[in-house]
Amino acid sequence: MNIESLTKKIKVANKECPADLVIKNAQIVDVFNGEIIHKDVAIVDGFFAGLGEYEGKEVIDAQRQYMAPSFIDSHVHIESSMVPPSEFAKVVIPHGVTTVITDPHEIGNVLGAEGIQFMLDDAKDLPMDFHFMLPSSVPATPFETSGAELHAPDLQPFLGDSQVRGLGEVMDYSSLRNADPRLLEKIAQTIEAGGYVDGHLAGLNEDAVNLYSSAGVQTDHECNTAEEALARLQRGMYVSIREGSAAKDLQALLPVVNEMNARRCLFCTDDKHIDDLLNEGSIDHHIRLATAQGLDPITAIQMATLNAAECYGLHDKGAIAPGYMADFLFFKDLHALEVTQVFKKGKKVASHGTLVKDLQPSSSSSQKITNSVHIPNLSKAQMRIPIKDSQKGNIIKINKNQIRTDHLIEEVELESGSFQPSVSKDQLKLVVVERHHQTGNIGLGIVKGMGLQRGAIATTIAHDSHNIVAVGTNDEDLVKAIQHLGKIGGGMTLFHEGSPLSSLPLPIAGLMSDQGYEEVAHQLVDIHKDLSTLGFTNDFNPFLTLSFLTLPVIPSLKLTDKGLFSTKEAKHIPVSI
Repeated sequence: MNIESLTKKIKVANKECPADLVIKNAQIVDVFNGEIIHKDVAIVDGFFAGLGEYEGKEVIDAQRQYMAPSFIDSHVHIESSMVPPSEFAKVVIPHGVTTVITDPHEIGNVLGAEGIQFMLDDAKDLPMDFHFMLPSSVPATPFETSGAELHAPDLQPFLGDSQVRGLGEVMDYSSLRNADPRLLEKIAQTIEAGGYVDGHLAGLNEDAVNLYSSAGVQTDHECNTAEEALARLQRGMYVSIREGSAAKDLQALLPVVNEMNARRCLFCTDDKHIDDLLNEGSIDHHIRLATAQGLDPITAIQMATLNAAECYGLHDKGAIAPGYMADFLFFKDLHALEVTQVFKKGKKVASHGTLVKDLQPSSSSSQKITNSVHIPNLSKAQMRIPIKDSQKGNIIKINKNQIRTDHLIEEVELESGSFQPSVSKDQLKLVVVERHHQTGNIGLGIVKGMGLQRGAIATTIAHDSHNIVAVGTNDEDLVKAIQHLGKIGGGMTLFHEGSPLSSLPLPIAGLMSDQGYEEVAHQLVDIHKDLSTLGFTNDFNPFLTLSFLTLPVIPSLKLTDKGLFSTKEAKHIPVSI
């Protein structure tokens, strides 16, 4: 900030000269005191300069609408929306989100530093602030094959970037517990640079929370129960309450929020598909859900604004007060919270669900970015899962709308000594094919709860190493669906009787589309319609559920390209008992 700008703000605050913009007749949400106040709001050079009575070069009559700080998503993987930042912004800005804390570890696990740089470049010069947390776990674990490796020296150059805020979710608990110097170097260099460190404490006990807090980790978004959230709050961590497409934790966690600890609670989407963002919204959806469950709406807005800003040291964001950035929005009903207008640095950027002007990406995709799916020819013989005399297998049990799974042991049907998928038992074949280095690795398993009656579905979105994952009722559709993803450069597909029903190409790292968000949403509608042809009737998103069946840092049983993995035993185990 230069002296000229500072002088101008002081003169406006002191009413010596008119503000650039004055908001009148607004019901202002005071996130500091939990009140609604009625004053003029003066804005100069994109910042709030005063609350009181002011004159301005431009005046907006809010007509007694509520005026609140715009929202902050405290943890999001933009890649999960299946569009790059420049398209993501078009969708969430009209919902009042003008700041996100984002971890590009999805594309980082595929393309390493080049993937991170693509996201940084694409996020520039947009009417939205993207604060990046550098991936801490690429690869996430040694139990799978990722497309890249990122060590502390690879991350260090990014720490000087103004868009970078710190280190992303530390999910390699075993390395942290064992004080692995490779992980500790990432944490230490981040803290030394003044950055922040996010956590990932899925399924971990209170002793593990002590360990994470002692290591400088400040947040966790992986709480599934109020008891887990309380253990983290007691140890001084921030709890980011997640409501995404696959993991929906808000209802379970909200009871822990009270008058004393609410300031340590945030909201995040984590992973949310573009269609859900369009249909439900983003952080505005959290506020509506929380308010409907009895949380004070001003407290909910505080969690979505000031709390997140303070957690990540964004000292000029999250409130309507002098010295804060003029990022704000209007809405008519404190409980319904339907955003009518959104402003970024005092300029209107969205009105009634529509951007004021179109956004253009700052980046272009290199050949490496769009050529990331490399798989060998496959045969049905490679899909065989031999089962020994017991006729029992270790089975992954899906919990709908959760990313945690259960470990079951059940009798299975056999054909020539190999597992035969059974629709009546809801036991389907799960396949993970390594797609980065043509290792030939194929992981095979059995999953229960998916509910397909015929055919197969497959995707290159498979957290966090993003190999190809497929589930199906027969080997022919499985093989053809996997091979089809190789042909289209990654994405999502449904196969039935050897032919594709519908597909969504995602050529950017096999994770994101190079088309506009409208086209992606349209193709998703087709995919969800065609799921009925496969007999799917469950009330969860099967592709999102499938994409988390490969994540070996989430309990209890998962599948990687190296085989079936037990998080309890921290090792691969056979399918056959």
